[in-house]
Amino acid sequence: MNKFTLAVALAALTTLSACKKTGDGQYEVQKPVIGTESDTVNTPTVETGTVKDTITVPTVGTEKKEVNVPKVEINKPKE
Repeated sequence: MNKFTLAVALAALTTLSACKKTGDGQYEVQKPVIGTESDTVNTPTVETGTVKDTITVPTVGTEKKEVNVPKVEINKPKE
């Protein structure tokens, strides 16, 4: 088990040492071919902000309408 752990640690160290930062968002990566070959990899950038846009929003309205409702009158009995 110790030999396996040592091999994994050595592989991780080799992989991490094969990359170096060359600029803002750029890394130089060595390819494992016969010998070594270097390429420059550009990492993506993300820009955030806000822009103004016009959208259509639904409106909810009410209207007055005249309707007939029943009228109930209660007459109290006279004493």
